[in-house]
Amino acid sequence: MNNKEKYMKEAIKEALKAYKKLEVPVGAIIVKDEKIIAKAHNIKETKKDTTKHAEILAIQKASKKLETWRLTDCEMYVTLEPCTMCTGAIINSRIKKIYIGTMDEKTGACGSVLNLLENYKFNHKVEMEKGILKEECKKILQDFFKKLREIKKLEK
Repeated sequence: MNNKEKYMKEAIKEALKAYKKLEVPVGAIIVKDEKIIAKAHNIKETKKDTTKHAEILAIQKASKKLETWRLTDCEMYVTLEPCTMCTGAIINSRIKKIYIGTMDEKTGACGSVLNLLENYKFNHKVEMEKGILKEECKKILQDFFKKLREIKKLEK
């Protein structure tokens, strides 16, 4: 297993924490100098707060740990392609590179619906690599939404 897969496995562990809370299972970690400095998962439903996405929470934790908002030497691993809000935060926090597990054809802002990382002239360029443990990341989401549909059927 290479480092990319090792770190994405850590992001997957975070996604599984969200799954157990019936949150959309997305996990994110931030790495600096080959060390994980922040981990997070979605808690939007739990906190009743639109901004509680894994990526935003991981950025906040990393910024607190490093005592700076500039995460220039950091890389993010995220199980699902970030939305526009999270992609904006990634750009603004100056993260060097993101590694994406699976793409989000409905709200993804790194190539699926639009590409904020490549199609616009922001003052910071974020590198991107996608498809890291893609099938594993995709399956967690598929299983989650299948389970959610079953729960909703039982509630009727």
